[in-house]
Amino acid sequence: MATHSWRDSYKGMSADNIKGLVLALSSSFFIGVSFIVKKKGLKKAGASGTRAGVGGYSYLYEPLWWVGMITMIVGEIANFVAYAFAPAILVTPLGALSIIISAALAHIILRERLHMFGILGCVLCVVGSTTIVLHAPQEREIESVAEVWALAMEPAFLVYAAFVMTAVFILIFHFIPQYGETHIMVYIGVCSLVGSLSVMSVKALGIAMKLTLSGMNQLVYPQTWAFTLVVIACVLTQMNYLNKALDTFNTAVVSPIYYVMFTSLTILASVIMFKDWDRQSPTQVVTEMCGFVTILSGTFLLHKTKDMADGTQTSVRLGKHSEEDGFGDAEGIPLRRQDSSKS
Repeated sequence: MATHSWRDSYKGMSADNIKGLVLALSSSFFIGVSFIVKKKGLKKAGASGTRAGVGGYSYLYEPLWWVGMITMIVGEIANFVAYAFAPAILVTPLGALSIIISAALAHIILRERLHMFGILGCVLCVVGSTTIVLHAPQEREIESVAEVWALAMEPAFLVYAAFVMTAVFILIFHFIPQYGETHIMVYIGVCSLVGSLSVMSVKALGIAMKLTLSGMNQLVYPQTWAFTLVVIACVLTQMNYLNKALDTFNTAVVSPIYYVMFTSLTILASVIMFKDWDRQSPTQVVTEMCGFVTILSGTFLLHKTKDMADGTQTSVRLGKHSEEDGFGDAEGIPLRRQDSSKS
């Protein structure tokens, strides 16, 4: 009977959903691999030029970094197309697989180590984020890109966008010069905050593309091109500061923290812009809040491994270029580095 039910469920999955599932899985694989390839390119470029972590752009001349960048673009395109075939509730949680892939490859290829409790923190982060996404409501029906623009122009979302831009400018001009090399949350904060706005714009472009292909041309609306400019600006900003984070801190720590913050802020932006919680039951909202608590628990464990590294010999290795900073190979570098001086 169980087998019969399973087969019925499997046969009920549409061809489009299967395509979306395959694309989402492919996206997670490509993005997870891209973190490692880009990190290798950053390390190679840093050995012969100015590192990205201290403001250098020598990685732009490194072919290996471009291979990683192209791999990430392929993954993002696959993820974008997956949303055209399958609902977000199916596609979005699979993004967590990129964390597992990048952490595993970092352990094997980059020789980076993560404390046992750091691994548990990563698991909690993934579980919490997945819980939120799985209980998120379906997207509302949109009939034109102008309708999305109207949602973006509502007071609640304008306040959120203003908060994001203010926080980003404060992080970039005040905190990054002082704490960028020692506090992982600074770089990741910029990427995640900007990313939440880019996803809203990407959704608008996806809607515009889908409607255009269905016969309702959205390219004639100036809002479509406004969203395009926002996406370009946000993606360039994310790419710049994600490179700095990867070049400065351990990939196995950057990946889950970035995923958690990016997913949480994106869901928050979507709730504000599309008023998702207005169409949900209290049980669903409470479940999502439990997911946020789980995320906070995982993030706490990731930071707690820093304290354990300070007090014991078992430490989180953040993979900072120890030969450049004068650290020995045996010395673990905690989440917040105690010495940021350069040799």
